[in-house]
Amino acid sequence: MAAARGSTGRAAAEAARDPEDAYTAEPFVPRDADLAALREAAAGCRGCPLHREAAQTVFGSGDAAARVVLVGEQPGDQEDRQGRPFVGPAGKVLMRALDEAGIDPTETYVTNAVKHFKFGHLPGRGKRRIHKPPSLREMTACRPWLAAELRLIEPEVIVALGATAGKALLGPSFRVGKQRGTLLPCPPLDGHGPAPEAEPRECVVATIHPSAVLRADDREAAYQGLVSDLRVVAEALGGP
Repeated sequence: MAAARGSTGRAAAEAARDPEDAYTAEPFVPRDADLAALREAAAGCRGCPLHREAAQTVFGSGDAAARVVLVGEQPGDQEDRQGRPFVGPAGKVLMRALDEAGIDPTETYVTNAVKHFKFGHLPGRGKRRIHKPPSLREMTACRPWLAAELRLIEPEVIVALGATAGKALLGPSFRVGKQRGTLLPCPPLDGHGPAPEAEPRECVVATIHPSAVLRADDREAAYQGLVSDLRVVAEALGGP
C-alpha cells in the first residue's frame, strides 16, 4: 500500500512538472477573464508539448466586438516570430478576400485553432522551419482557448478556414470539401455537449485556408472560391 501511495505521489509530481503531458490547456485558462487577461495567460500555456519549440504563443487579435471571427489552423513561421496571427502571405490573401467579399477586415477577429507553431526541418534545407499540421490531440488540447475567445466575443458568424479549424469547431468528421460555403450549426463552446441554446442556430461557414490559394495550381480559381464562400458570410450578416 505504501509503495502504491509512493508511486501515485511520484506520478502526481511528474504531472505537476510536465503539465503538457496531460494535453489540455484547461488548467491555464482563467475563469471570468476578458480577452486581455486571456492573452496574458495564454503566453504561459503549457497545455501540450508544442510550446517547447515555438517562439511564443500566438493568441487571437482584432475587434473584441467583432461580428465575425475567423479561425485558422495554427501560426506559421512569420506569426510565430511576430506574435500575431495572419501576418504572413496567407494573411494578406485573407484580408484581400474579405474586402472583396464585402466584409471589413478591421471589424473582424482572427485566431487559430492551435496557438503554437508546429514545425520540422527537412534534410538539406538548413534551419528553415517547415509547417507540420497539428494532430487531433494537439488541437483538442488547445480548444479551451478557442472556446473562451468565442464565448467572450459572441460573434454572429464563425469562419472555419480549412480542415483543422473545421474539425476543431465541428468535430473530426468535418470535411471542408463537402461542407464549405454554407451555414453550419454553431459549435458547443464548453466541449462537453450541445450548445446551451433554446433553439440551435447555424453560425459557422467553412472555406479553404488562404494558404491553399498560394499552393494551388490555379490560384485565381482557388481565390475566387474563397471569396465566394466569404460572400455567404456577408449575406448572413445582412450584406448585399
